[in-house]
Amino acid sequence: MMKVVLLCGGKGTRIREETENRPKPMIKIGEKPILWHIMNSYSFYGFNDFILCTGYKADVIREYFFNYAMHNSDFTMNLKSGECEFYGRGQSPDWRVTLVDTGENTMTGGRVKRIERYIEDDNFFLTYGDGVTDLNIKRTLEFHQSHGKIGTVIGVAPPSQYGVLHIEKNHVLSFHEKPEIHQGNINGGYFVFSKKIFKYLSDDENCILERTPLEKLAQDRELCVYNHPGFWQCMDTYRDYLFLQELWKSGKAPWNSDI
Repeated sequence: MMKVVLLCGGKGTRIREETENRPKPMIKIGEKPILWHIMNSYSFYGFNDFILCTGYKADVIREYFFNYAMHNSDFTMNLKSGECEFYGRGQSPDWRVTLVDTGENTMTGGRVKRIERYIEDDNFFLTYGDGVTDLNIKRTLEFHQSHGKIGTVIGVAPPSQYGVLHIEKNHVLSFHEKPEIHQGNINGGYFVFSKKIFKYLSDDENCILERTPLEKLAQDRELCVYNHPGFWQCMDTYRDYLFLQELWKSGKAPWNSDI
C-alpha cells in the first residue's frame, strides 16, 4: 500500500492564537484535528498507511495517536488494575500510523528526506498538514502514473498568494513560492512523488522543498500539475480557521466524505 506522508512539524506562527500549546495540524475542526480530516480523506480512497513528519510540539501528536481510543471513545477504567473498557472502539479507523520526529526547526525538504527509509514503494503521496480539499485522490494518482514524471503537484486557484505554477501542457515550467504579485494556479500542497525525488533533497534542516528542489524539478521537466477546480482551503490564518469551523458546523463541508 502506498504511503501517505504528512508534514506536521511547522510552528504555525501566523495562527499563534491556536498553536501556542499544540502544533497546527492538531487544531480541531469540529471535534477532530484537521490532521484527522486530511487522513480521513485519503482513507476514503483506500490509502491508510501514514507517515507523520513531526517537529514542533511533536509529543501532542504522539500522545493523540498512542491514546487514540481514549480520545475518541467513552470508556470505563478500573483505577486499581488500570484496565479499561472502551465503548464504540469498533469505530476506530484501520490506519497504520508511523510517527517520525524530523526535528523542531527542520524545513519541509529536510523533513521529507528524513523519512526516506520508510518509503518502500515506487511512489508516495505528500501533503501539508493544514489543508483540506474535495480532491479525488484516486484520479490524482492515476494522472501521476500516466505521465511517468517524478512529481505531480495539485494546482488550485484560490484568491490568496502561495507558490505559483507556470504550466505548459501539464508540465510545470517553473515554480515560484509566494511571489508578491501573481496570476494563475498555485501550489495546493498535495503531491505525488516517485522515490527519485529524494535525489533532489537534503536532510539538512534548511532544505526547503518549495525552493531549490521543486524549482530544479520543474527545470528538468519532471514536475506535472493536476488541476483541481473544486474546493481547497488551507488553514494559514485565524480567519481561515474560523471559515473552516463554520463550514463544518453547517454540515456541508466539501471535504467531508460522509456527505
